[in-house]
Amino acid sequence: MRGLNLDHLRVFAQVIELGSFSAAAERNGLTQPAVSLQVRQLERRYGLKLVERVGRRAGPTAAGAELLTHIRVIDAALARAEQAVNAHASQVSGRLRLGCGATACAYLLPSPLAALRRRFPALDVVASTGNTADVLRALENNQLDIGLVTLPAPGRMFQVTPLMEDEFVAIFPAGEAGLAPEPATPRSLAGRPLVLFEPGARTRTLVDGWFEAAGVACRPSMELGSTEAMKEIVAAGLGCAVLPRLAVSGAGRRESLAVRPLAPRLARELALVVRRDKPLSRGLRHLQEGLLALAR
Repeated sequence: MRGLNLDHLRVFAQVIELGSFSAAAERNGLTQPAVSLQVRQLERRYGLKLVERVGRRAGPTAAGAELLTHIRVIDAALARAEQAVNAHASQVSGRLRLGCGATACAYLLPSPLAALRRRFPALDVVASTGNTADVLRALENNQLDIGLVTLPAPGRMFQVTPLMEDEFVAIFPAGEAGLAPEPATPRSLAGRPLVLFEPGARTRTLVDGWFEAAGVACRPSMELGSTEAMKEIVAAGLGCAVLPRLAVSGAGRRESLAVRPLAPRLARELALVVRRDKPLSRGLRHLQEGLLALAR
């Protein structure tokens, strides 16, 4: 296909369809010599005669007839390609890659993603979970289009838009509600079996810093990567945990848990992150808007 002129193919097909060089020239607004030149250029490319005269009508040679068959296939493929590309101008479609933490994915994303799907059924959003460092690395390598992470998100290449603050709380088995400290302090939690996020997570770093600032040694009895698993462990009476309030509020809260605020207060800030040089498609703009609406 290198160097092949599609207009030459179409002109050749019209010569055969109309049976005349002059008729093909008239249809395309060209001179008859210009049409003859285009056909000769095709013949030189293939080293074959493509058109022959049968009486007063121009017809295809055997090689010309074979080429004509493929031109029809090419035209059909080009028409489908044009239709597919034009769909991006007339509707919001495509595939977006979103990276976020597991907590945000479970408790924050379902509603805006469902609303986006209802508005734009041709738009696919593929969400993957990871800690902040993983998401930022994937954004840097253009393996993700947008990220929802816990700040900070360092890097000059990133455009960071703060979304919301999510405070941390302590949870206890509901049966121990009367004994659960209120507010929960680092010292009051350190003497209990403690369930925390696994090391490496940004939320774990924040919780560790909260204990260290109070001069309290934190020795968790369990380290897990799932907020749901942490809640199940606590509900079973196997300890207490420190979680973002997002994981235990609204529909995510369990009747088998007692929730207490922390003192001193601890919170994380969630933000949207994209590369500054990332082209914003219509779909990506709508996804951004849907996520920013969560802050309101």
